[in-house]
Amino acid sequence: MIEFSVADDAGDAEVLVSGVTADGVAEAPDGLGDHLAARGFKADLGSTVLVPRDGGGSRLLVGLGADGVDAPELRRAAAAAARALSHHRSAATTLLADARAEDAGGAQALAEGFALGAYCFGEYKSEFEPHVLETVTVLSGADGVTDGLDRGALVAEAVNVARDLVNEPGGSLTPPVLADRAVELGEANGLTVDVMDKAAIEAAGFGGLLGVNRGSFHEPRFIRMTHAPDGATAHVVLVGKGITFDAGGLSIKTAEGMYGMAGDMGGGAAVIAAMSAMAGLAPGVKVTGLVPATDNMLGPDATRPGDVLTISNGTTVEVVNTDAEGRLILADGLAEASKEAPDAIIDLATLTGACMVALGPRIAGLMSNDDALAAKVADAAEGAGERVWRLPLPADMEKAIESPVADIKNMGDRYGGALAAGLFLQHFVGEDIPWAHLDIAGPAWLEDTDGENPKHATGFGVRTLLELLSTWSD
Repeated sequence: MIEFSVADDAGDAEVLVSGVTADGVAEAPDGLGDHLAARGFKADLGSTVLVPRDGGGSRLLVGLGADGVDAPELRRAAAAAARALSHHRSAATTLLADARAEDAGGAQALAEGFALGAYCFGEYKSEFEPHVLETVTVLSGADGVTDGLDRGALVAEAVNVARDLVNEPGGSLTPPVLADRAVELGEANGLTVDVMDKAAIEAAGFGGLLGVNRGSFHEPRFIRMTHAPDGATAHVVLVGKGITFDAGGLSIKTAEGMYGMAGDMGGGAAVIAAMSAMAGLAPGVKVTGLVPATDNMLGPDATRPGDVLTISNGTTVEVVNTDAEGRLILADGLAEASKEAPDAIIDLATLTGACMVALGPRIAGLMSNDDALAAKVADAAEGAGERVWRLPLPADMEKAIESPVADIKNMGDRYGGALAAGLFLQHFVGEDIPWAHLDIAGPAWLEDTDGENPKHATGFGVRTLLELLSTWSD
């Protein structure tokens, strides 16, 4: 974890980090303009070059691009700087001043960028060189910078918690282990955490969760985390899909399609990680996080295509494809959330490949039964630097999930798969409760480094949730 501070000078920092715009290369500090031009440095956003510094030490120049710098660009530039400093323990930076972003928002983006860019997962590498950057001193005298840095560090730490959970192999992070991690995080951060074991899940009638779990060696868990401040004026429930590994069940995935499915609990990880930041963030609303957790395997009593499951709200579901399992466990989560009659429910799930086909790998699909809530979530995502796009919930598509033997079936036809999944989930949201669904199948797991995001787990959704909750009363 990087420690951030504010000072007037660089002190004994090993590296001084400065930002350079595309039209400012010629006026680069220390008279380096000609040197940079000779090296072909054009200050593209996130480009870096390390050079000697007058008086000793090094200077890292970071490209800020040509079109002005706002929070997303500053976050990316800081992440690029962090990656370039992987072998340096201390740095000082003028990036805020160089980007003309010396305020709390700019400082938050800066801290997030450094902390997210420094992330690496080496738990299972026999020869692992961890990122060693420990301190970043921000050279600024502006008001609000310290508060912004503190908030950015808190948000980034939560995002990195989610990344760690998603990067953990499915054979190691089983549902009981995930529940134990949630308990540890809750106890460390002043939350109330309750975990239902299989017997309690059976007593509660969570038929979707039990149905998906039938093929598994590992028992399921249902995790509840609660932040309940005195004087809370609203209650928001977060629900996260917790499929710790998805083999597809009897509708088995291909070998290629199965790789990376330890990350199918990205929604649950985002909820657990966001809850871990509640004490530091201190939103004035009550927040409950629910994560139904199981893996989806092919054991001798695995749910068969054509089986009918009864969700905890009494709705019966024909399972036409066991690889559409996430919505089955979310059904129980949404039904349970609805019992509390909250002011809003937001669920996150790595739910459909169809959403990736529609929006690509870097944009989440947003669906909602409430325009005001959808706008809140979209605004929060924009403020947090995460990309979402609202998709419809067309009532005339309901026929796609009609079943001849049950109330509904868990999958529609080949068209509009993400929308059919959203319509399915809507059946388990209580009447008149505002609800938003985020399909994060694409941006939760990337194949290459992108900005502040590393390869594989990104922790997508955590920043949006924290921004949403912290601004809820506004």
